[in-house]
Amino acid sequence: MPQKQSVVKLISKREVDAQVCRSLQKRLHVTENLINRLGLEKELEGHSGCVNCLEWDSKGRYLASASDDFQVILWDPFLYKNLQVIPTGHHGNIFSVKFMPESNDNTIITGAGDYELRVHNLICKETTRVCHCHGGRVKRLATSTDSPNLFWSAAEDGIIRQFDLRVQHSCLKNEKNVLVDLRTYLCDSFVEAKCICVNPLRPELLAVGANDPYIRIYDRRMIKPVKGPPVSSSFAEDNLPPGCVQYFVPGHVPCRRRLTERELRQYSATYVTFGPNGTDLLVNLGSEQIYLFDITTKSKSLLVKLTNDNKEVSEPLKAYCNGLRGDNGFLSSKHKPQLPEHINALKLAGNSLFEKEQYSRSIRVYNEAIEQYPNSSVFYSNRAAAYMKRDWCGDIYAGLRDCITSLSYDPNNVKAFFRLTRCLYELSWYEEALASLTNFKERFPSHAKSVACAALEKDIKNKLKNEDVCDKDSSESREEFHDINGKEILWREEARDYILRFYGHCNTTTDIKEANFFGCDGQYIVAGSDDGSIFIWDRKTTNSIRVLRGDSSIVNCLQPHPVYCLLATSGIEHVVRLWSPRPEDGHENDQEIKEKDEVASSNQHRMRADPFDMVLMNITSNSANSTTYNCRTS
Repeated sequence: MPQKQSVVKLISKREVDAQVCRSLQKRLHVTENLINRLGLEKELEGHSGCVNCLEWDSKGRYLASASDDFQVILWDPFLYKNLQVIPTGHHGNIFSVKFMPESNDNTIITGAGDYELRVHNLICKETTRVCHCHGGRVKRLATSTDSPNLFWSAAEDGIIRQFDLRVQHSCLKNEKNVLVDLRTYLCDSFVEAKCICVNPLRPELLAVGANDPYIRIYDRRMIKPVKGPPVSSSFAEDNLPPGCVQYFVPGHVPCRRRLTERELRQYSATYVTFGPNGTDLLVNLGSEQIYLFDITTKSKSLLVKLTNDNKEVSEPLKAYCNGLRGDNGFLSSKHKPQLPEHINALKLAGNSLFEKEQYSRSIRVYNEAIEQYPNSSVFYSNRAAAYMKRDWCGDIYAGLRDCITSLSYDPNNVKAFFRLTRCLYELSWYEEALASLTNFKERFPSHAKSVACAALEKDIKNKLKNEDVCDKDSSESREEFHDINGKEILWREEARDYILRFYGHCNTTTDIKEANFFGCDGQYIVAGSDDGSIFIWDRKTTNSIRVLRGDSSIVNCLQPHPVYCLLATSGIEHVVRLWSPRPEDGHENDQEIKEKDEVASSNQHRMRADPFDMVLMNITSNSANSTTYNCRTS
């Protein structure tokens, strides 16, 4: 009721106060009610190939779509009208289309699988510039509102380039437009740049995703563009000064021992975007989940892998692995308040679902409880137990994080302490697990001789023994690591950890799958999936709240309208779909998938399946379907 009253007051004042009008529009842009009514409004037909990219102009008047048919279509999304078909001249699948900023919005740029960038004038209906500087498929383009003549490209040759439309450009002259050459620091030719975006509030910050799990944010004010690599070298010169880049990575991904560069390559970042506040960074990580980072925080991974053989635990973990004590012998407990009745009801509901082995549903309940009552040790400890039982991608590390948080609120939470030890064991950090268990036994002597404690200790010691044998026997057969630059090692060691993750979708088949903020405050997260679904998550709880059927095969692109509650999507099919709140007339939404947890579980199995099995499954599926798709995937 108070929220409704505040909205009513804003409505009454909007006619006389422009600021109130903007506040009202922001408040009502995307709401829970509108999300719950979101349904298919219209299918826009016109392409003859998969639609690989979508882009709204700055005011949301037009929608551009680009396809494997080498064409861009300009749409009026409100009249569902095809305004203009642009034959781009590309002879490879188009992977990115961008409007130049508002002062130059009669110009669009495209990047494609033919290694080319093309600039098109919508008024003159002609291509005004063709750039073939890249030596690999151009996967993403980026623009900035404060620089209406600049744009940036990320390509599979591992190079980030900067272009200025005010300056005549000749690819043959090898001009100074290389902002970053990733190969210079990874020292090989296998690195590929996959995605790129500019911070809307701090346009000097450029985020780059590659075919590894690390997201790099560069301060381009500190970087002087250079020429491409000379004939005598495979890489451009080192032009990145100290302090110009910060790395971000989900803490559990690189912490495995002897993780080779080849193994890291399975985690390609397929999309990166900054949130409306300029501090949030959203990443869709291939073969993994969707992660939200806060670029202002300094929180590193709980588990840091310094070199191929050396590792270190973070400060929060040292107290439990090394037995550090506070002034009173052990870290002191904080006050444990009595749970309010409605919060306690959530705890009982979550515990009941856990006992029934419905772990995903129990996690949903614990998420809601933590969002409403974030300072209770028990919810983090219980959610950690559910994560460990469910064991989806990243769950064990998420459980470890929850155990640390739980113990920060109650250092005497014996369950959280023991689960922390088991998480270290499951993550293959056996020495640290043994140290933590020794600390646990000293701290809680009444539990030291329990069956669970004895069994875990035996498992840890067996792993340590086997590991020593493997180290001696595999010194010659171990796969060689690719050389990486000393700067790259340092940047990785300083990488920041995520703050939230969103799961349920599947991202293994294509390398252009997006994830975006929905709403003026980024209060919802949307992403596509390999099973043809559209997932919508509530950012506060990280729970998926809607799953919609968006494509018969794969949903790749989701672009929210900048002003209205309107979502444009595309995928393997040759159509663009518009989604908006449908009337409250009692009709069922034919596109809605009710079994959210079942769909999420199925997608987790898809992500963990053997790639060869997935290929066979797709071949069988396509042979049974009368429609064939010729889209290129990753």
